[in-house]
Amino acid sequence: MSATDRSTTRRKPVHLAVYDTYADWETGHTTAHLAQRGYEVRTVALDAGKPVTTMGGVRIQPDLSLDELSPEDSSLLILTGAGLWDEGDALTPFAAAARRFLDAGVPVAAICGATAGLAREGLLDDRPHTSAASFYLAATGYAGGERYVEADAVTGGDLITAGPTEPVAFAREVFARLDVYRGEVLDAWYRLFHDSDPAAYGVLAAAAERGDA
Repeated sequence: MSATDRSTTRRKPVHLAVYDTYADWETGHTTAHLAQRGYEVRTVALDAGKPVTTMGGVRIQPDLSLDELSPEDSSLLILTGAGLWDEGDALTPFAAAARRFLDAGVPVAAICGATAGLAREGLLDDRPHTSAASFYLAATGYAGGERYVEADAVTGGDLITAGPTEPVAFAREVFARLDVYRGEVLDAWYRLFHDSDPAAYGVLAAAAERGDA
């Protein structure tokens, strides 16, 4: 199937978790390019009736409440960082939702503080993963320290993890997992947005002409 076919084939939505103190910058590349490739991005909050305010002061009116979300209706659950992950248990329901997704074989992508939430939920104990730093996760008391990987982003089966400074690497892993970009096109996308490599633009332009990007 060509990239053009993949971008026009009806797919299940991607669900982006939103909550107060949501770290705006961490998922922009991911959601923007998924939307361009034919995925509907739907925001999910604890209560869809209440707007949330991001760390950058942007107000978001969620599309649906968490209790309405079913893994069977989704292509991916994205959990972004937020101050609330380290300030109590307000976001614990999202970690529980991640467990339901993984149990159903539906991918989960977690970045920054969301990785700590998954660690507390026990979801990193037996999966390769990364985060901001190993000691950050160790402070949660989780049992997965031996599975920690010093890398920008890590895919372990259906789980993608990354630290707060790696939104582009995070996006790359999502694109690979969902088969949005692949091969040299995926590599060129990463080199363009992460390394500002001008040669990568030519690869992407050529792929677009062929209908591969």
